Amino acid sequence: MNTLPVAAIQLTSTKDWRDNLLQVKQLVDSAVKEGAKLIVLPENVFLFYGKGMRALAQSDEQDILLTEISELAKEYEIYLVVGSHPELLRPDGSVVANGRVRQTCWVIGPDGVFLERYDKIHLFDVMVDDKAASYKESDFIEAGELALKVIDIEGFKVGLSICYDLRFPELYRELGKLGADILLVPSAFTYVTGKAHWNTLLSARAIENQCYVLGVDQCGWHNETRQTFGHSVLYSPFGRELVGLLEEPGYFVFTITKQMLADCRQKMPCLTHRRM
Repeated sequence: MNTLPVAAIQLTSTKDWRDNLLQVKQLVDSAVKEGAKLIVLPENVFLFYGKGMRALAQSDEQDILLTEISELAKEYEIYLVVGSHPELLRPDGSVVANGRVRQTCWVIGPDGVFLERYDKIHLFDVMVDDKAASYKESDFIEAGELALKVIDIEGFKVGLSICYDLRFPELYRELGKLGADILLVPSAFTYVTGKAHWNTLLSARAIENQCYVLGVDQCGWHNETRQTFGHSVLYSPFGRELVGLLEEPGYFVFTITKQMLADCRQKMPCLTHRRM
């Protein structure tokens, strides 16, 4: 196919997965009514609570939630990307140790089948000038292997990544080498770091790889100390903003085209000019 209607869903997730799921269902329904075939959810979409990741991942509620997500994709016959969700098992079937989990991005097909997973490679262990002051994802999350994932969706090659990955351009260069046409960046960018770098980094990744880049972020206050930036956005292969949100929950739908990719890569064939 030469076109693909894509949607970003932005929300303020909490530690209550049932409430988060209800909001997702409502926004997915709205996006589907506008023709979306690929719908992307943000990082931590069903659980915004690091200390509760392991408990959910090893509970009976995990099976209930994953079944609900599968049925949602099947009901609407869409490709549904769960930006990240705690996973107890590694891809080889072994159990994650030391009380941690993998932060896994799942791609679910129109038949409800889990088609692909990407485990977050780069962990957000940093100091930030906000109320939280510091973040250490490695306390709760085990980094994934260097296994990059590109999946074909309706004729478009879709590259997977998660949030902090955005600061490492070499990852996206490798996804580009694997043929990516659109790069997904489901995120929970802090308000401070988002205001400073979110749009700049997304636009840069689009320009240097001549791909669409879809950044899907959390927004608002999740607790007393954690505020995320929002501003989910789709950039063209030329690095131009095509559509975006502000700082409130919501969604957008936009139809990407193969023609825009071809025009960019033909007029300015940077990727064929590379010397390094």
